[in-house]
Amino acid sequence: MPSTVLPYIPQYITVHLGPPGSDAENVTVSFPDYVKNVASSEIYPTWEPAALRANILAIISYALNRVYTEYYPSQGYPFNITSSTAYDQKYIHGRNTYENIDQIVDEIFNTYIRRIGYVEPLAAKFCNGTTTTCDGLSQWGSQDLAKQGYDTMDILRYYYGDNIELVSNAPILGIQYSYPGAPLRQGAQGPDVVQLQTMLNQVARDYPAIPRIQPVDGIFGPSTEQSVIRFQEIFGLTPDGVVGNATWYRLVYLYVGIRDLSELVSEGQTFYSFQLQNLNDGLLTLGSQGDGVKVLQYMLTVLSEFYPDVPAVEQDGIYGDSTRRSVMAFQRHVGLPATGAVDSATWTALYRAYEGIRDTVIIDGNLFPLASFVGEQGQPGTNSP
Repeated sequence: MPSTVLPYIPQYITVHLGPPGSDAENVTVSFPDYVKNVASSEIYPTWEPAALRANILAIISYALNRVYTEYYPSQGYPFNITSSTAYDQKYIHGRNTYENIDQIVDEIFNTYIRRIGYVEPLAAKFCNGTTTTCDGLSQWGSQDLAKQGYDTMDILRYYYGDNIELVSNAPILGIQYSYPGAPLRQGAQGPDVVQLQTMLNQVARDYPAIPRIQPVDGIFGPSTEQSVIRFQEIFGLTPDGVVGNATWYRLVYLYVGIRDLSELVSEGQTFYSFQLQNLNDGLLTLGSQGDGVKVLQYMLTVLSEFYPDVPAVEQDGIYGDSTRRSVMAFQRHVGLPATGAVDSATWTALYRAYEGIRDTVIIDGNLFPLASFVGEQGQPGTNSP
């Protein structure tokens, strides 16, 4: 569950070639190659284009949900998904894929399904619809619907409901693990603390002995420390009030489970934000340091994925020359004086641009293009249960 709430596609995904606890090999492959392999193993390449696209979008979304929720890393596993259809999707390492499936995946691998208004990619479960049935998409049923004239979005809405949307053209990044990289303790500020407080409050719904944090303000103060200590006591962790790797991922695991984020019936996670005034105390200029600079660098890095003229920066909390150049590029982009200093006007423009990105990557399902079939005959692979 990355600290960024914006859509992204992982450049690579690590697959465990067996059930989660088995002594099987882990392989790391590019995300598009993974999707091509699964699609070629799960469905017939001779199906109607609308059915192929619906199934491929389900495959993409399910895999991204596993990545986004850190489903396996939060349990201590060094992989993102398995090849076992008892748990995930069928992946056959080294198999050949089909030309028309490859073409469709290349067109839409950075598009996925989510519930309207929620963050995580939909856990788009599916089954073959003949030997096995499920609450998600029926693979053979999707082909029948396509033959009846249903388009891709019609098929997806038939199985997943009307309250879905497609996220398109998401940026390709390395997998974004949510742990901040260093322990969080009293005095810390920023979006990582917002996520910590959000998770603690959610877990406290099921464990009332954990004090809830009000407000969620991105400031790790005494109330947040008290909540962390009680959480650690309940779950057998060292009760030091410091959120290291073990505490963080135990929280992630419980948070995902409580909200059913890895299930098709997920209640969903809404967008959360932080109050910039709590993170920025006045002007940021060359030489500034601290959490306000980290927030600035984080937002610039997100924006750089969508604005080619804004360079990404290292998120080290130090306002150096590269950060200043990125700020100046952003200021020029939005028509502000290119001073290289972050004043209130620049903060406001940054935040508006950051919040606006999520609206620019949503596409209308009715405009989703249909693919032409460029086929090769083939046999289906094993279907997920």
